Amino acid sequence: MTESLQERYAPASTCFGCGPANAKGLRIRSFVEGDIVVAEWVPEPHHAAFPGVLNGGIVGALLDCHSNWTAADHLMHRSGAEHVPSCVTAEYAVKMRAPTPSDRPLRLEARVVESVEDRATVEATLGAAGVVTATCRGVFVAVKPGHPAYHRW
Repeated sequence: MTESLQERYAPASTCFGCGPANAKGLRIRSFVEGDIVVAEWVPEPHHAAFPGVLNGGIVGALLDCHSNWTAADHLMHRSGAEHVPSCVTAEYAVKMRAPTPSDRPLRLEARVVESVEDRATVEATLGAAGVVTATCRGVFVAVKPGHPAYHRW
């Protein structure tokens, strides 16, 4: 099995959305495919807002964490580093376009649309069976020493 970005760079992370070491988390697994980062994720019944529809907070967490890893991978390559920087979310906005089903696999896609030295703006989508159900645009920042998230990975 191929390692996700999370498994490769942060195997001990306990982040609710993307931490491989959080047995009760969402455990998003993000993979670079060309100029986008993708993830497939399968909801469980307890992720539903009501029968058949994913909870909006879970939608936000999926888009936030997947976008953050997209930014971290981009900033690592941009700087020539060997390890991803610890990034945090500076801002993000989610648009719900349609109900996100909770009874089938979901696909996340994200790409960096702007970047400067320590931050990247990412646009992402979430959907099922080729239908986009939510979009996100966010800014993710590589933190510096003294920040609580510094070296969290």
